Amino acid sequence: MVHPRPQFHFTPPAHFMNDPNGLVYFQGEYHLFYQHNPFGDTWGHMSWGHAVSPDMVRWTHLPVALYEEAGTMIFSGSAVMDWHNSSRLCTATGAVAQPCLIAIYTGHTAAEQTQHIACSRDRGRTWTKYAGNPVLAIGSPNFRDPKVFWHAPTGRWIMSAVLADQQRVRFYASADLKHWDHLSDFGPAGATAGVWECPDLFPLAVDGNPERQKWVLKVDVNPGAIAGGSGGQYFIGHFDGITFVSDDPPDHVRWIDYGKDFYAAQSWSDVPAADGRRLWLGWMSNWQYANVTPTAPWRGAMSIPRAVTLKEYAEGIQLVQRPVVELQRLRDRHYRCADVDRATANALLKEWGINGLALEIVAEFEPGTAAECGLRVRKGASEETCIGYEVNAGALFVDRTHSGKVGFDAHFAGRHAGPLRAEHGTVKMHVFVDQCSVEVFSNGGRTVITDLIFPSARSTGVEVYAMGGDVRLRALDIWTLHHL
Repeated sequence: MVHPRPQFHFTPPAHFMNDPNGLVYFQGEYHLFYQHNPFGDTWGHMSWGHAVSPDMVRWTHLPVALYEEAGTMIFSGSAVMDWHNSSRLCTATGAVAQPCLIAIYTGHTAAEQTQHIACSRDRGRTWTKYAGNPVLAIGSPNFRDPKVFWHAPTGRWIMSAVLADQQRVRFYASADLKHWDHLSDFGPAGATAGVWECPDLFPLAVDGNPERQKWVLKVDVNPGAIAGGSGGQYFIGHFDGITFVSDDPPDHVRWIDYGKDFYAAQSWSDVPAADGRRLWLGWMSNWQYANVTPTAPWRGAMSIPRAVTLKEYAEGIQLVQRPVVELQRLRDRHYRCADVDRATANALLKEWGINGLALEIVAEFEPGTAAECGLRVRKGASEETCIGYEVNAGALFVDRTHSGKVGFDAHFAGRHAGPLRAEHGTVKMHVFVDQCSVEVFSNGGRTVITDLIFPSARSTGVEVYAMGGDVRLRALDIWTLHHL
């Protein structure tokens, strides 16, 4: 028996999906392209699937945008709006210049990985591959995942791509998206026990102050879930249009997510300046078991979209992720209690008859005498996913050892933890539960855990728990969520 499709996470209509690609906003639509096998439910024949949304919540599937062709698969990449027709691909010769969408992607063959572009003049509905492809080749089989953005201070396009097997991010510049000059390299640094993939580089204001701007360089490490993270790491530093310099020592590691299933995150290009947010999402799976997860006719899902900011704490500046506010449109029935003990909270949960297939939960715990406390979700007779806080260890964790189907791969079952300290004597968890996932944002998004789960449809219970003492809930809010 295969697992039901998620209620509010993006999945392909059928077949295999992995990395998000080409995230770009244009004329009221968020575009989501993605690595896709149009012909089967395991990795292969990689092409770009495509969907659009007015709000990053409700998605409309569109035909495959870029197909594998002539022995060249379409690997990961990005997309931008060429607002001023710098590429000279947006309009026919002699026509009035109009903006167009340009996709920048890796062309993969058995011998080499090279960078290519394609153009769309009709809001991404159809695409034409550039006749002069590849636009960038260095003779390497491990040179991939171009992420491109317009750098206003130097008036040119900047590309970050990876030399995957060398654990390096390489930066290039171009005036026209077709001719690229090498600027500099970054790395190895941080986590290097695997190949580097899917870079992204962008500026963020610290605590919302534009005068305290830092640059964030994000890069993933495959295999994921090594040394405490899901594979995505980030560096905070400075970029002058040529070189990225990290503020951290070379061996310092900052993890984006402490679960097993948040990989290849990419941020949206061309989000209107009036919005002011840096928005991204990631692939919700892991290469250790991505080809065997128990789903059909689809395989692979995206995380919920998240807004990314930088905040300064006593320990220093840190990346913070929060669910986008648009997700509140999913909210249906609301249940709330405040300042209650565990027994009272559980009695109310039973009285409310909470159905745990698709929920948003915000719980603020005062640990009290408890050594450990938290929530058990998707709970049944013999199944549960435990979302907990260890007081002495100062750790948030998700334990999916008994979450349902776990035996399809030896790497799946387990407990995944990240650092978390109580603030003003409390710990806050913001949890999204869906058919086959949990995403936990703690204390305003300082520590995040994303994990797949595959429980029985009968396992719908929610429970507050404590060990080694008791706990008090300052507040507990639960929303059932609409099925899209």
